[in-house]
Amino acid sequence: MKFGIFLPNGRNGYIISSGSPQYMPTYEHNLQVAVEAERQGFDMVLSMMKYRGFGGETGFWDSCLESFTLMAGLAAATKRVELFPSVTLPAHHPAVVARMVATIDDISGGRCGLNIVTGWNKAEYEQMGLWRGSGYYTSRYDYAKEFLAVMKGLWENGSFSYEGEHFHVSDCQAYPQPRHPIRIVCAGQSPAGARFVAEHGDRNFVQAGPDRLAQIVANLKEAGTEFGRKVGTFAVFHLIADETDEKAAAITRRIVERADLGAINNFIASARLDTNPKGISEFQATGMSRPPEEGNSAFMTIPVIHGSYETAAEKIEQIFRDTGIDGMLLSFPDFVNGIHNFGERIRPRLSAS
Repeated sequence: MKFGIFLPNGRNGYIISSGSPQYMPTYEHNLQVAVEAERQGFDMVLSMMKYRGFGGETGFWDSCLESFTLMAGLAAATKRVELFPSVTLPAHHPAVVARMVATIDDISGGRCGLNIVTGWNKAEYEQMGLWRGSGYYTSRYDYAKEFLAVMKGLWENGSFSYEGEHFHVSDCQAYPQPRHPIRIVCAGQSPAGARFVAEHGDRNFVQAGPDRLAQIVANLKEAGTEFGRKVGTFAVFHLIADETDEKAAAITRRIVERADLGAINNFIASARLDTNPKGISEFQATGMSRPPEEGNSAFMTIPVIHGSYETAAEKIEQIFRDTGIDGMLLSFPDFVNGIHNFGERIRPRLSAS
């Protein structure tokens, strides 16, 4: 069993509700999270990137620490945990990203990977004049393939030339090259996304309830076989654990009852613009009616594992057993305490940890 942390580098983390802790993102908080995650044996931390939040009464994600800068700081302050910054493709050039990753690779001694975000939220990029038009919704994985081709070419060769539909580079140089292999991860939820990860990635991050999750894992394994590759699946979950099942359930209910409907509606409105079929945006747009265990919108449609420490351990083991996932990427209402309690009170109960 492998476990990672979805770092809270956006305002209020991954819960769209006034019923959970309210906070601005800071380096100090994320440092505490990363250090405690390393202390408790977590395998990786991942930071997202959002250029425009969703407002509402909680100002959800209206503030967000820049992903690469944050991870460079955490690289210098940690020793073992893997670090995955997120690149939002419409906002970056692959030659610039190649250098940033190589720098964090050097700072961390080979612990840097990269999370590929193709970018479906039009408002984020339109405000900067970077939105590539409505056709990008369906062509973004072709764009991502070329982005990766340029970036990997620079990592492997230092100097690289490429002529494609989206990128044209001639004797482009990016030294120094990374001294270690760079793991590529992506959240490939749609059929097109899963196929992209199967062909180019090392890990796929998905959010779905256990039944749907099992099918996603099976589909990814099948797609990986086609390309002769083995790609791991990490499932994203909120974890709410307390002394008793009742206390954990009460926390979960309070978050749903105090959901920030303004921010959620803004979130859904952006998601509905995405025409890519059966993707994460489609899943987000239907989240208000789902129970927390299946991904309610108050939890950003991320499924919730809740219960006593013993119950939480049992549920985690069952999910691994029933779905075939390789790991979990966890989020908490209170990150530092949640990570501590996971390491001290849940992980020792896991038979395969």
